[in-house]
Amino acid sequence: MSQTYDCTRPGGDEAGLAAALSAVKGGRLVVIPTDTVYGIGADAFDNDAVASLLKAKHRGPDYPTPVVVGSWDTVTGLVRDADSRLRTLVEAFWPGGLTVVTHQAPSLPWNLGDTRGTVALRMPLHPLAVALLRQTGPMALSSANVHGRPPALTAAQAREQLGDSVSVYLDGGRATVGTASTIIDLSGRHPRILRRGAVDPARIAEVLEVSEESLTGEPAEPGARG
Repeated sequence: MSQTYDCTRPGGDEAGLAAALSAVKGGRLVVIPTDTVYGIGADAFDNDAVASLLKAKHRGPDYPTPVVVGSWDTVTGLVRDADSRLRTLVEAFWPGGLTVVTHQAPSLPWNLGDTRGTVALRMPLHPLAVALLRQTGPMALSSANVHGRPPALTAAQAREQLGDSVSVYLDGGRATVGTASTIIDLSGRHPRILRRGAVDPARIAEVLEVSEESLTGEPAEPGARG
């Protein structure tokens, strides 16, 4: 039986975080608020828990699960090479709504799906999420919805879709951004946007000092910065 913790009330965050930490360490699933949308998460290194996450979302391994972290220091142990592009994007947009795909460190004992040797990483801009991540370590986290349905912007919306497949729901109020993260792929020779979202590609292009068209494969909109 799942339980929801109202973390907007005084003391609710402490009880909720303790319950969520216990669930993650026990191989169970949790739903947590982030700045973009609510996420369903599990210990990134617990392959059975990650499989349960995919099952709860009605998704297969062909949709690999991103990983969220509570600090930049964590990232350096998860990637093959923390190159200048990765560092530049992290400094500009983390914590926040940018997910970065890069080559994972070799021989990591996890199974996030058909990643082809890459990992999608993000640090969310939400105090509850970061507080939990600093206790659990890296978590596999995907939008808290059944595949094909709209992402949840509240804990109640997540529970309506995922039900008792999740042990603990942390209710942190409505997601402030309400749009999934932007995903940029750094695993190839040239960076490219895989999904538009919370961070405008024009801002990313400016930070990387490249054209927006080179990131998206599309001409920039009139008036947009390149």
